[in-house]
Amino acid sequence: TLPRPLSIQDLAMPPAHGSQLRVAYQGVPGAYSESAASKAYPGCDPVPCEQFEAAFQAVELWIADRAVLPIENSLGGSIHRNYDLLLRHRLHIVGEVQLAVHHCLLAVPGVRKEELHRVISHPQALAQCENTLTRLGVARESVEDTAGAAQLIAQNPLAMRDTGAVASSRAAELYGLDVLEEDIQDEEGNMTRFLMLAREPIIPRTDRPFKTSVVFGLEEESAGSLFKALSAFALRGINLTKIESRPQRKRPLRVVDDSNHGTAKYFEYLFYIDLEASMADPRAQNALGQLQEFASFLRVLGSYPMDMTPVSKTVPCDTDEELGEVAAAAVERPSRAVNGACNGAAA
Repeated sequence: TLPRPLSIQDLAMPPAHGSQLRVAYQGVPGAYSESAASKAYPGCDPVPCEQFEAAFQAVELWIADRAVLPIENSLGGSIHRNYDLLLRHRLHIVGEVQLAVHHCLLAVPGVRKEELHRVISHPQALAQCENTLTRLGVARESVEDTAGAAQLIAQNPLAMRDTGAVASSRAAELYGLDVLEEDIQDEEGNMTRFLMLAREPIIPRTDRPFKTSVVFGLEEESAGSLFKALSAFALRGINLTKIESRPQRKRPLRVVDDSNHGTAKYFEYLFYIDLEASMADPRAQNALGQLQEFASFLRVLGSYPMDMTPVSKTVPCDTDEELGEVAAAAVERPSRAVNGACNGAAA
C-alpha cells in the first residue's frame, strides 16, 4: 500500500490535481527526507522519487509542487550531487529546514543483535554509526537509502535474518521491523539541512532573518581573486555561512605553461555561497553588484527565510503566513489553485 518511488521514466505521467501540496523527496517512505518534507510542509502529500534528478524534474513537470532535498549533513558534509543539480535545473530555493537524524538498528522481528552478521544502509548512515557497528563486529554494505535498506529486509525476511539496517524508527514501523537499538550514531548532534525548491521564487523580505544562496565563477584566477570577490560581503558586514567549490563541468581542466619544463593541470571552479542577508537588503544588492565585477558567471539560487525553529518540533500550519513563521518556509505562492495549499494536518 506504500507509494512506489518515481523514476525518470514515470515523469511523462500527467500530474495529479488537488488542493493538497505535493512535495517530492528522494527515497522511499520512511526516509529521513520524507520526515523533512513533512516538517517543511505539514499536511503535504509526500511524493517519493528514486533519484535526486527525478525529484527536480517532478517539480519542473508539475507532477509535484515542491521538492525537499538534502544539501549538507553535520557529520557527512555536503551532498555534492544536489549542488550540481541546482545549477543544471531552474528551480528556486524558497526555504530551508533542519532535521535531527536519529539512527536506529533494525532487524527482522525475533532476531537479536548478536545474530547479525551484516548491516546495510546508505553509506553516510553507515559512516555515522561507525563505533556501534565496529562494536557489533558486523560487515557493512551500502544501498541507495536508509529506508530502502529496511524495505529490502522486510521483503526478504527469511533470507536476511542475519542482516540489520540502519534507518529511522518510522521505517521500522512502516516495514514491520524491530528496533534493536536507538540513537546508534557516533555523535548526538547529527543534523541534516534540507532545501525547499519551487518553480517560482518568493518575494524577499527584511522583517525576518533571511539567507541568500549564490553561485559564481571567477573571470580571472589570480592571486587573491577569490579573496577580492568575497570581500564584497565583508566590507558590508554580511556574514557568509557556507562556501562550497565545484569543478566546472563544461571545461573541467585547463593546461598552463609551467617553468619546470612541463604542464600543470588544475580545475576551474564554481563557488556556491550562503549569506545571511535578504535580496531586499540594499547591502546584499550592492555586494552582488561588486561581485559581478570579478565574476564570469553569477546566479542567485534563492533568497529565503532561515530555519529558526527548534529541530525537535514540527508544528502544523493553516496558512502560508504561519508556515513562514513556524517552519521558516515563507512560501509565497502566486497561485494557490495551481500550487496547492497546506491543509494544516501533521503528516
